[in-house]
Amino acid sequence: MERDSQLELYGQVADRLKEAHAKVRELQVPEGVRMALSRKLLVVTAAAKHDLPGAARRLDRLMKDLDEGRFPEGD
Repeated sequence: MERDSQLELYGQVADRLKEAHAKVRELQVPEGVRMALSRKLLVVTAAAKHDLPGAARRLDRLMKDLDEGRFPEGD
């Protein structure tokens, strides 16, 4: 039963990561900001391999920041 919930969470995180990548691509922001956001998405992706619930929380925070227009500083 727990494996089923783990697979369900994995599918949800994968779908949300796709959504986040699309959202970042569509943003009208400087390239440095886009790169910083892409790095954050890569960190979430890597975290999902070892800590799926933690990655889901990180992704939730990142999506909330994107929705509210809070972006990291670009290089």
